[in-house]
Amino acid sequence: MELFILLSILVIIFSTSIFFYYKKKPIQKSNSNTLYTEALNMLVRGDSDNAIRLLRDVVKQDTNHLDAYLQLGDILREQGNSQNAIKIHQSLTVRPGLDEKLQIQIHQSLAQDYLSINEISLAKKEAEMILNIDKKDSWATEFLLDLAEKDHNWGQAAQLIKTIEKNNKSDITRFARFKVYEGMEKFENEDRNGAEQCFNKAISSAPNFGLPHLHLGNLFSENRNLVKALEHWEQYALLDAENGSSVYSKIEAALFDLGRFSEVEKFYQRALKNNSENLDALAKIANVLEEKGERQKALEFVEDALNQHNDSIKLRLMKLKLSIQHASPPQLAQQIDRMIEIMTSHKE
Repeated sequence: MELFILLSILVIIFSTSIFFYYKKKPIQKSNSNTLYTEALNMLVRGDSDNAIRLLRDVVKQDTNHLDAYLQLGDILREQGNSQNAIKIHQSLTVRPGLDEKLQIQIHQSLAQDYLSINEISLAKKEAEMILNIDKKDSWATEFLLDLAEKDHNWGQAAQLIKTIEKNNKSDITRFARFKVYEGMEKFENEDRNGAEQCFNKAISSAPNFGLPHLHLGNLFSENRNLVKALEHWEQYALLDAENGSSVYSKIEAALFDLGRFSEVEKFYQRALKNNSENLDALAKIANVLEEKGERQKALEFVEDALNQHNDSIKLRLMKLKLSIQHASPPQLAQQIDRMIEIMTSHKE
């Protein structure tokens, strides 16, 4: 009987201990989650020092709170303490049973840790480990692309862009731009065939992108093939509205060398038809007309253009140039005063 009572008491004590053990554990976890939330709020408010203090309390209470470790390491890196950030993040990689999402987050943090101390090869390795887990991970691909750009590794950059476009259908000119850069590098290294192939690939991937035409034109010019050079310079001039005027002098020189100077005006007319706001082409047409001895026609052309672009200093300078031999000094002074007025008002 006494033995039965003793066993009953032991069972009650054991059951009570088990009950309080499991009851206490969730409370600790609940407390650590509350502290973690407070730490995130501190981060939002920019109080990283107190956020670190709270995160350290979290991991003391719950050594399995991996999100807290990740955040703690990230904050330390942002504060310039990358070595400690690396130690914290590396310690997470040996934890058993990590799901893929958490593995990717850890490698992301480590990649940024290594980049912050200029350990590029280690940063690259961490990003590649992410792609081993998920080959379509956009963060890792963009990270590697950024490293390739900084290293001027244009071939790798082009391949990475291909992957990004395949997965996300991004801007097609990005691939073309990197192929152009790769071609420029090959051209500098006297690999003209390789350069031409890169430029042509850029054109085939992005037909409306002007930059490869510029460099193909330069390449053919170096090879004394002015006909082909002219063809690509004209394409560049028509496709790149912002920078196309930079090759106008090359186009004029090529047409002159080919004995086709009469085609200069026709080219500028095409450029103007392609973009009616192209004031460079407008001014060039007026200049060609003047050189042909058609000064009055050139002046009328500029006057018509000024009706649409009244504040254009470029057109007013062209008008001044065409008026010098025929206008009176007061008329010329009036034109100059108008330009000064426009420039002053634009500064204000």
